[in-house]
Amino acid sequence: MPSRERSRHVDGVILRHNRWGEADRLLTVFSKELGKIRVVAKGVRKTRSRKAGHLEPFMRSALLLAQGRDWWIVTQADTLQAFMSIREDLQKTAYAAYIVELLDRFTYEDGPNFPAYRLLVETLERLDAGENLFVVIHYYEIRLLDLMGYRPQLFNCVFCGDEIQAQNQYFSAMQGGVICPKCGHKGEDARRIGLQALKYLRHFQRSTYQQALAAEPDDYVKEEVESIMNWYLTFLLERDIKTQHFIKDVNQGYSGK
Repeated sequence: MPSRERSRHVDGVILRHNRWGEADRLLTVFSKELGKIRVVAKGVRKTRSRKAGHLEPFMRSALLLAQGRDWWIVTQADTLQAFMSIREDLQKTAYAAYIVELLDRFTYEDGPNFPAYRLLVETLERLDAGENLFVVIHYYEIRLLDLMGYRPQLFNCVFCGDEIQAQNQYFSAMQGGVICPKCGHKGEDARRIGLQALKYLRHFQRSTYQQALAAEPDDYVKEEVESIMNWYLTFLLERDIKTQHFIKDVNQGYSGK
């Protein structure tokens, strides 16, 4: 346990929960004060539990924690932001699950990370408000990569260092960035990235969120950006991102309406 305090107030977002014992849950929480932590919520699977409704995934809650032998114990919970629009919309729920899965996979229980906490809360607020999904999700991905130390090189060739010109390029997940046409053969995993897709990724990397909202790419560009980011994130995490499959199924349902 990272602290010897007997109790602690924290403001945190519930990332996920698992069954624990007969009536408890083990929660993974990303908190403003302590970073990612695991806490035990006793009795919340009982129908009369007063805490259960404040400890659902994606909720931002104020928690009072007491020190247990292995983990903190939740003794009190109050909802700060329920994000009801996310809960009432299956597509938003799928993307919220993706947002928290990425943060969960990239982080460890190694202390506070306020920038990551703020990015998480702001992204859930934007998703809840119904803002442009393309911008909300890919701006989040790019900013999260920055915070986790995996900022992709999008302005200069990762091999020769030359400034990237206004033409189709290559992208390498192994090298962590763009490869110019003359060096394309050097990247064993290099794949083509179109000029427009690269433009929007660069736009997200160097712009504020408000500036990023100006992005209105064609559908084929959105698909290419999504493909490149999914590939790069999966490479970094060395495993499939489970919620990507959930998003695909949900979006197919929406397109079929």
